[in-house]
Amino acid sequence: MLDFPYGGLVGLIILFLDIYAIIKVAQSSASAGMKALWIVIILFLPILGLILWWLFGPK
Repeated sequence: MLDFPYGGLVGLIILFLDIYAIIKVAQSSASAGMKALWIVIILFLPILGLILWWLFGPK
């Protein structure tokens, strides 16, 4: 198995970015259902959800 010495740091950065995305979704003007859907996507797919939110999420 590959030993990636910065794995913990990368995980922490992804966690902070996910929290930022969830806060931005909660503050958006989208409907409550869309906010809930985006938050679930970000929580269950941390990296992919973050990318999808950045590309297609509520502004």
